Amino acid sequence: MSANLEPKSSAWLDQVQEEIIDPSRRIIDPHHHLWSEPLMFGRYELADLWADTGSGHNIEKTVFIDCHANYRSDGPGRLKPIGETEYVAEVAAASRDNLEQATIAAIVSHANLLLGDEVEEVLLAHEQAGQGLFRGIRHAGPYDDTGTLANAGGGRPCPYHEEAFRQGVRRLAALGYSYDTWHFHMQNSAFLSLAQAVPEATMVLDHFGTPLGAGAYADKREEIFAQWRKDIAAIAECPNVYAKLGGLAMIDNGFGWDAQSRPPTSDEFVAAQRRYYEHAIECFGPERCMFESNFPVDRLSISYPVLWNGLKKIAAQYSADEQDAMFYGTAAKVYKLSLIHISEPTRRRGI
Repeated sequence: MSANLEPKSSAWLDQVQEEIIDPSRRIIDPHHHLWSEPLMFGRYELADLWADTGSGHNIEKTVFIDCHANYRSDGPGRLKPIGETEYVAEVAAASRDNLEQATIAAIVSHANLLLGDEVEEVLLAHEQAGQGLFRGIRHAGPYDDTGTLANAGGGRPCPYHEEAFRQGVRRLAALGYSYDTWHFHMQNSAFLSLAQAVPEATMVLDHFGTPLGAGAYADKREEIFAQWRKDIAAIAECPNVYAKLGGLAMIDNGFGWDAQSRPPTSDEFVAAQRRYYEHAIECFGPERCMFESNFPVDRLSISYPVLWNGLKKIAAQYSADEQDAMFYGTAAKVYKLSLIHISEPTRRRGI
């Protein structure tokens, strides 16, 4: 692999060029990040997002998901995540200046739900900072103790079983916000318990519950897949849970594209991952599924236009209404995009 063709570089990604499938289909990308400082995924700002969303598919709106960007550097620790909402709200305002590009239409931030009822202070601060775009919280729960993963979740034990955490989720729901989460396949059963314990909360399972395939899990794909199928079917029995379909091109999923001389084609992507998508759609139903990009994290493995081509190939077997739900309608419903307003934000009242 030549020096200028490192994975995630534009030159590396541009080796695979495909005609855009169904270019007029409306899409909400409900899961992307922004970083003004370069991390392992690189700096990713509005121009970078637009370069991806404007690469051929009809991405109308996007949803920003927390990624510890631009936290406040001082003040109480519980309020430091408000800096991320402030930052993204300004970027979102700029995204509305170009009618030819995708608009950042909602913000899902972070709050420490272990605060229990006291998390309300943080939620109201996010609402005030969000300029009408704040929709929910992600407090993720990935945990691995093998030391072999690239993205192991910071080494924090999964909090789903803790009563304080569950009370924080209840307060989140009472104020009308959604709960996104991300974890590894080992935590799927714990997430099921959480979803059953707080049925009033609208929950979004990110990245299929991340069936791992790297590090200590590299030679266990079929064993993990068998258990993952059962776990997803059980989680789908909880009507308050929605599924984000994507994020399987992360390095820790173990498909190895990041180490190849060129990224995958959409056909290669579909061949490797179709069974995960089809099982989740079968269990949740299209009305509770939404396709996602997880960019720029998945950009380490695949380009944005090729990824969405692959998603459209997977979706082709479903009806027109079912496809519209997975590409647009489910995300619009969960993140209340029809409620977006640009005037002064108003605080929500508890119920």
